[in-house]
Amino acid sequence: MPDEISSKPAENPVLIEDLDNPKYYVNRELGLLEFQWRVFEEAQDERNPLLERVKFLSILGSNLDEFFMVRVGGLVMQRDAGVFNRSQDGLSPNQQLVEIRKIARKLMQEGRDYWITTMLPLLDKAGIHILQYSQLSERQREFVNDYYHEAVFPTLTPLAFDPGHPFPHISNLSLNLAVSIEDESGYEHFARVKVPSSLPQLVPIKRSSGGYRRDGAAPRHHYFMWLSHLIRENLNSLFPGMKILEAYPFHVTRNADFEIQELEASDLLEVMEESVRNRRFGKVVRLMVQKDMPTHLQELLAQNLNMDILDIYPLDLPLSMRSLMDLHRLELPHLKDQPFHQQIPEKLRQKEGFDPGYIFAAIRTSDILLHHPYDSFTPVVDFLRAAARDPNVLTIKMTLYRVGQNSPIVKTLLEARRDYGKQIAVLVELKARFDEESNISWARMLEQEGVHVTYGLVGLKTHSKIALVVRREGDHIRRYIHLGTGNYHHITASLYEDMGMFTADQEIGADASDLFNYLTGYSSKKDYRKLLIAPINMRQRFTDMIEREIDNKKNGKDAYLLFKMNSLVDPLIIRKLYQASQAGVKIDLLIRGICSLRPGIKGVSENIRVISILGRFLEHSRVYYFLNDGNEEIYMGSADLMPRNLNQRVEILFPVEDRQMIRRIRKDILETYLTDNTKARLMKSDGTYSRIKPHNARSTRNAQEIFIERTNKRR
Repeated sequence: MPDEISSKPAENPVLIEDLDNPKYYVNRELGLLEFQWRVFEEAQDERNPLLERVKFLSILGSNLDEFFMVRVGGLVMQRDAGVFNRSQDGLSPNQQLVEIRKIARKLMQEGRDYWITTMLPLLDKAGIHILQYSQLSERQREFVNDYYHEAVFPTLTPLAFDPGHPFPHISNLSLNLAVSIEDESGYEHFARVKVPSSLPQLVPIKRSSGGYRRDGAAPRHHYFMWLSHLIRENLNSLFPGMKILEAYPFHVTRNADFEIQELEASDLLEVMEESVRNRRFGKVVRLMVQKDMPTHLQELLAQNLNMDILDIYPLDLPLSMRSLMDLHRLELPHLKDQPFHQQIPEKLRQKEGFDPGYIFAAIRTSDILLHHPYDSFTPVVDFLRAAARDPNVLTIKMTLYRVGQNSPIVKTLLEARRDYGKQIAVLVELKARFDEESNISWARMLEQEGVHVTYGLVGLKTHSKIALVVRREGDHIRRYIHLGTGNYHHITASLYEDMGMFTADQEIGADASDLFNYLTGYSSKKDYRKLLIAPINMRQRFTDMIEREIDNKKNGKDAYLLFKMNSLVDPLIIRKLYQASQAGVKIDLLIRGICSLRPGIKGVSENIRVISILGRFLEHSRVYYFLNDGNEEIYMGSADLMPRNLNQRVEILFPVEDRQMIRRIRKDILETYLTDNTKARLMKSDGTYSRIKPHNARSTRNAQEIFIERTNKRR
């Protein structure tokens, strides 16, 4: 919180009335591409360990894949449908696509340039060698050729394209080889060979039998070859008697942004399964090809993929940068971030064994805050384990958005139902994009065990994170609740920064019961006691709280807003923040990703500061702080300030009411982020970002490292 907060009212501010003017807004899609530049910066940051830099290049590739599948795919659908609605910044879908092509092309090529000119030499120096076939020793060639014939060749299916063979279907995100061959009669033919995604894209090359030193230690040097290169070198085995004229890799990205027509769906589970299958056949929105692929091959692909030739991106290799994550999996701890030990809050530590009643007694004493990944995710699993095994627990209800594979959360719910006969109700969000297949599988498994499974509300995606345990205590019923900003996903809980809270607050418990009745049955309840629920009361209550800060400032009281979120896009909320700035309210926004608000515009937003932090962990929590003339309020939860979150999703923001917890969140967490001068970027009014730098080495502050140090000290 800035020291300069003053109770004096703003002195005759010159108000600009036209706050809907497109010039005051950053385009959402271009803002998301600007975020990808910040991801690329982390790959270039020499302070990061080498394999972490490789990881960020892989994340860049993965993020761009999703960007084209969803964001570009959606714009293409609008353009093709003749939609001319303009974005908040005044661009039509086609104008946005033109701008995206320019920026994305530059970003993709610079990423590969950096990989070739900087990262490959650094990896080579560190003993990690990615070789061309011509660079292999005789023994290495023998090894990779044996691997090809034993493991790769049986998986390959060359598909011809000629009058007797239609052009083969090219699946989404697939890497392929476009091959020109000549038969014995001198006729030229085209064939496609798909590079199998089921095999490692970087083939490990053993130097000798076993590849390990005589003392049993891991080899000092690691050798790899791209699988696509290995297949290209062995194409004669696929086309015997033919002459290979040329072979070039290409990578296809298809539109994956499909709307589910729930109102017409008698079985949402079947509809979602069909939607996942249809994703394979979406319109091609990006074709990446090897930079020197001849024009005639590019045109052949574009014509048969029914795509715009402007959506072809000739690039240096590798085309699929997400495959670089294979290198990050190497057991080379000296080239990665130093591990640290996550902590369990003292109130939740059990000295001996596992007592199901212990965690409930701790929550009854006071609300408990978890700050992941510094605090372990284990207490969340233990909370449900305790509920499963405690004979006094009657019911468990929770929402599942993303849980991942091999989920301990789902296994605990299955245990509670199967082994202890508990009544379990679970809302599984089948429309969690790219997690549909996993969620469908879990939903079927839960249903088979007798769990009450629902799939949410028509037209709304359930994004809230809440678990409710109903427990009998004497002659009374008490509710215990876990609320969070992140998913019930045990893997991402170690990679994402999130916050959660355990509480036995009676009013929050009553709200939780009402919410589940809304989600699983029929309810038009509007008057929730403490929870802000989208799309019911969140927008109005949130707007009212910003308006309260404006009134406080105008009346000479203390006013200040500090919001932390992933994205800020909603134009109505942005307009209200502009009005708060015009009234003199100081506003700090910690926004990792997209920010459509432009800070620092005189007369509009000069009192607003926007900071983006990218680091070792993905900043994912949503925290909203209101000074409220010293009667501080904090809300946390699942909702970013975007139209989809406030209008088309079931979201929760929950209040933090314990004064010590409020102080910890404000002073120890949020203000630590505001002092970061290592991983923080300051947003300019033109939508670009500049790195915040320390005055000297002694004044360096990295918020995530500070949290790790505090965790280690608590240990």
